[in-house]
Amino acid sequence: MEPTKQTLLIGGLLVDVYSHPTSSPSSTDPIHALFFLHGRFGSAQETYVVDTVKVIFGESYGSGVGRERKKDLIVVAFDHRNHGTRLVDPKRNLAWSEDPAKNNDQHAVDMYTIQTGTAEDVSFLIDHLSSYLYPSGERTIVEWGIGGVSLGGHSTWIALSREPRLTLGIPIIGCPDYTTLISQRAQSSHIPFSPPYFPTSFKAYIEARDPAKLAYRAKDASNPFLGKKVLVLSGKEDKLVPWMASAEFVEGLEVGEGGVKRVVVEEGAGHECTSGMQKEAGLFVRGWLVE
Repeated sequence: MEPTKQTLLIGGLLVDVYSHPTSSPSSTDPIHALFFLHGRFGSAQETYVVDTVKVIFGESYGSGVGRERKKDLIVVAFDHRNHGTRLVDPKRNLAWSEDPAKNNDQHAVDMYTIQTGTAEDVSFLIDHLSSYLYPSGERTIVEWGIGGVSLGGHSTWIALSREPRLTLGIPIIGCPDYTTLISQRAQSSHIPFSPPYFPTSFKAYIEARDPAKLAYRAKDASNPFLGKKVLVLSGKEDKLVPWMASAEFVEGLEVGEGGVKRVVVEEGAGHECTSGMQKEAGLFVRGWLVE
């Protein structure tokens, strides 16, 4: 059975909430909520978003899972800032280009502000979603997770590092190290890694707040990823978000004894969300629900 969808308006933000048809409003089973974020130029209505959501529900509610599953699942999708229903200026989603009509000098700042803004939107929705979805306290969301593709994968890393209520993350073809990723892109576009393309204040912000600048190797409370469940899905042949931009961080990432780290770099895959990645995500969420 395919998931059902309802759309809520929360603080001016359109939010799609997917649930399984067998999930009853009168059930007392606790709920795990998973945010799923789309990529650059897209929206929450993209086919790959909807298809991934279907696969996740298929794996989580498929044959033989019922007796094992201890929680119900909802998946939450919404548009990034300056995307979909929130689009203000399409040019500000572009990268650097020799073609003036396609060039965006503010690419580095625009990309990161969308990512961090989306992370803030996620925290905002964690605060308020239950009030709209279960206004009479019908059900209880007990745990939160996040996943996303490309731009949504970048945002997933940021949100996972900043929001302690997120306990699971599935970044798909995303990167946790913005400096490495964007400096390589700037070099290939013959853009200097200096103002005005990279303002001093912007560099200072990244140095202080980017996931790769945090204590991600530590085995104490200074590490925001400690105890979290992380599934990293990347394409070995990805040219837009190369695996090597993420490799050092992911290999060094410490999640502790209570956490889980699984890394799949798919052979032959480029910058795409493959069926194999979708299945991996579904199985990872399934494991989250049977704990």
